[in-house]
Amino acid sequence: MYLKIISSKKLSKADPVFGQQSFDNHEQIIFCHDKDTSLKAIIGIHNTVLGPALGGTRMWNYENEWEALNDVLRLSRGMTFKSAITGLNLGGGKAVIIGNAKTHKTPELMRKFGEFVNSLSGKYITAEDVGMTTSDMDIVREVTPHVVGVSEGHGGSGNPAPNTAFGVFMGMKAAAKFKYGSDDLKGKSVFVQGVGNVGEALIKHLLKEGAKVTIADINREHLETVGNKYKVALYEGNDIYSQNMDIYAPCALGATINDDTINKIKAQIIAGSANNQLAEDRHGVMLQEKGIVYAPDFLINAGGLINVYAEIEHCDKQETIRKTENIYNTTLEILERAAQNGVTPNVAALKMAKERIQKRKNEQLK
Repeated sequence: MYLKIISSKKLSKADPVFGQQSFDNHEQIIFCHDKDTSLKAIIGIHNTVLGPALGGTRMWNYENEWEALNDVLRLSRGMTFKSAITGLNLGGGKAVIIGNAKTHKTPELMRKFGEFVNSLSGKYITAEDVGMTTSDMDIVREVTPHVVGVSEGHGGSGNPAPNTAFGVFMGMKAAAKFKYGSDDLKGKSVFVQGVGNVGEALIKHLLKEGAKVTIADINREHLETVGNKYKVALYEGNDIYSQNMDIYAPCALGATINDDTINKIKAQIIAGSANNQLAEDRHGVMLQEKGIVYAPDFLINAGGLINVYAEIEHCDKQETIRKTENIYNTTLEILERAAQNGVTPNVAALKMAKERIQKRKNEQLK
């Protein structure tokens, strides 16, 4: 087990980690490699002013190691602001494991990853993310206490996806209140892109509310399974962004709002669980110019973080629900602030999060 400096034939040595576009004064980047288990992982610790860095582990078959690095930099940064804006005493961190979760993941690999997490002595706390399951976190727990989101049988809060979906639903209703003057989603057409654990849980809330739901997913077999289960429409084309809809809910991977899609989008509201939905900050400005209400992703998808935070603070279920419901109030406040100050919701949300971090930093310096 040792640290490995990554390299890429596509990039020269003039492209250091500190010079990456997504690097934002990160405190620590840890490159992890183990030959015996074929583990290749990167842990990103962005900021620990408010508390230990907490963020899930994502396992993905990245095209190259620089793509993985960029992902962990963006995701860990987002976790800092997610914790700050939801009032949690946590910093921001994230981890990525390079590989196909269906074919490369083994218990031995997960234990070895857990050893790397443990070597950080609690500065980083891991949890479940894309490509991971609650049972994987149970394996990590065998070698480190610095993990949350373990099964309820092991004293954890279980799968965080349902609470993530509930938070997204609260944020979506707040966006509707801001846009339409009412948070009632009955009759609204909602396209859910990505029907994994969070997307599927979101469908339940939307159907209960009376929304008209259409779903999309790259996994055709899973799409049909979910569609049949909930009796919702399937989108089978290749240009979801051009479809007429009231609300677009991206619940898969990020950066779907980009130069190729933004001029096609006809939705009036964008509210989903995916991280880093805006490929670049300027896309938030473009959405605003089009009159599209964007609910900042790192705010409304914080329900999962709130869920696992309960394990650290020993909060009961009712307190977890209360904190998640408050995403509605914070989203509405952010949208109103943005409108009053002539900035995008993303800028307004980041400003609020940074103010809380700076306040704590000033207190620590006294």
